[in-house]
Amino acid sequence: MHERDTGAAVPEPPAPAESISPTALRERIDRGDPVTVLDVRTASDFEEWHLEGETVTVENRPYYEFLDGAELPEDLPQGDPLIVVCAEGDASDYVAGELRSAGRDAVTLDGGMAAWARIYDRNEITDYDGPGELYQYHRPSTGCLSYLLVDGGEAAVVDPLRAFRDRYVEDAAAQGADLVYAIDTHCHADHVSGVTALAKQGVTGVVPEPTTQRGMEADVDLLRIEDGEELTVGNATIETRHTPGHTSGMSSYLVGESVVLTGDSLFVDSVARPDLEAGDDGAPEAARQLYRSLQERLLTLDQDVIVAGGHTAPSDSPGPDGTFTARLGALVDRMPVLSKPEDEFVEYVLADMPPRPANFEQIIAANLGKQAVDDEEAFRIELGPNNCAAGHGASTG
Repeated sequence: MHERDTGAAVPEPPAPAESISPTALRERIDRGDPVTVLDVRTASDFEEWHLEGETVTVENRPYYEFLDGAELPEDLPQGDPLIVVCAEGDASDYVAGELRSAGRDAVTLDGGMAAWARIYDRNEITDYDGPGELYQYHRPSTGCLSYLLVDGGEAAVVDPLRAFRDRYVEDAAAQGADLVYAIDTHCHADHVSGVTALAKQGVTGVVPEPTTQRGMEADVDLLRIEDGEELTVGNATIETRHTPGHTSGMSSYLVGESVVLTGDSLFVDSVARPDLEAGDDGAPEAARQLYRSLQERLLTLDQDVIVAGGHTAPSDSPGPDGTFTARLGALVDRMPVLSKPEDEFVEYVLADMPPRPANFEQIIAANLGKQAVDDEEAFRIELGPNNCAAGHGASTG
């Protein structure tokens, strides 16, 4: 017997269930192959988060509908193969086995959605002109992006996730470097930051000074960086640019002269939402702050600067180097929202906001040090879409 996602026993599948690994599934989605998914978690779990993508078709049928000799529904989606997913892989093993015994081409996602959430890709931003190398990390399950700068035996990570804190140290060491800085662009609402955890391991944790004014409580010393301050990593420089709007402490970082890490201010397909800190009442003024940040602090950069944001959407496709980046001039050309007058910009942003990220209040409290969460709980509460953009239609608005 397997253990069901809810803790109850899951029967052994009537036929052996072949599996597909999360990495192989990710590769199929990245190639643009048609992918058909049968998600057998509960409706509430499915609604919180599920597999998405331009070529992904997904349907939710709870696992219990396939128990106790129930007849298989005739209207199940067709797939080549049909990929069955659940939380951790046990329930999907059973359902895929039932389907295979009925002659369907079905496989189970090995390890379920928990394993999908562990995928963490790293690609070099090849157009970065140095010094050193700059890498982008991508978590497909949530769209979160982080960055690792390496030069001269030193390394810095920007917007690290606590769940992958050891990965940054290991990747730096593999290139003969010590991780010297762990830097946040702002207080995140969609994932638990790894800055404090890395600071406890001897890395210098860095947060924007305005973020600490939200009553941040850290049980380890953190470097509070001001607008205009620079950090050095080997011979590379990281210049702080305060860009409030998404949050009061939101800061972007200009790496050398060729890449700007914009956090949640500017994405390759949208702009930030302004309500996660300010709330509904404060969102209009925060949107005006965002407008000024974009117009005065980011859009004034050289148009060839590479924009590297903090998130990507399921519909986004990576560039030739595998990263989700774009030249600033290209974004201005394809995103009319960036050229709107202030009042029209504010109206548009406020009219185009998706639901708030799941558990965002708890995640913010954890990142401000006001609520303790262990690693297991931190991993659980950040699952799901980030929803930190105003809306992924901003590029055409």
